[in-house]
Amino acid sequence: MQGKTAILRKYGSLTGSCDKPILALRQSIAMIAWINFVALIVSALLFLYFYVKSVSPAALEKKMGEAAYAKCMHYRLIASAFEIVAVANYIVYFFYPLPVSLPQTFPWAWWVSIIIAIAIALPGGYLMGIGLRDAGKESIGPKKEHALYGGIYEKVRHPQATGEVTLWWVIAFILNSPFLAIFSFIWLPIFYIFCWAEERDLAIRYGEPYLEYKRNTGFLIPNRRKKL
Repeated sequence: MQGKTAILRKYGSLTGSCDKPILALRQSIAMIAWINFVALIVSALLFLYFYVKSVSPAALEKKMGEAAYAKCMHYRLIASAFEIVAVANYIVYFFYPLPVSLPQTFPWAWWVSIIIAIAIALPGGYLMGIGLRDAGKESIGPKKEHALYGGIYEKVRHPQATGEVTLWWVIAFILNSPFLAIFSFIWLPIFYIFCWAEERDLAIRYGEPYLEYKRNTGFLIPNRRKKL
């Protein structure tokens, strides 16, 4: 009996020693997942911070003159860099998901998620693309000499934002991640805030003509009485 007990104790100690590396590996993976998630949150907030600063040249011009427009272009580039980091965080999440109760993938086949991603990307990419085209160089950074936009901007005030925000769900569905699909809703208030901040500055830049334009044009979606 004592011999059997000794064997069980020895077996238990061996099993425990084998479990330690596995446990350490799981802890390391969880740590990477949480670090990536925190980096994603920070990147999203810094993207918002610098983008808001990039769309406020008229207000900044009152403090530092026309150099404000070049300064805001730098802010736009920094904001874009943090947005790219956030995309990278999405991809890293695919390999290092958080240890949460949500399933790591959707219950359907991956090709279904790809079809959903394409269905979202087509209209979103269209709006973003023609918005970039009609905004011209103003998409990269604000220009003091730039006039009020034409083209699609005669129907909707923020086509780029409307199209771009949907692309976060495109990425989430391509990665087949329910968590990222839910997390992507965080971008709705972020995009809304910087659109609101941009409009405050555009009202300073253009005055009453812009306010009249606001009254007659949809914010994120076209007015029903206007056709694309």
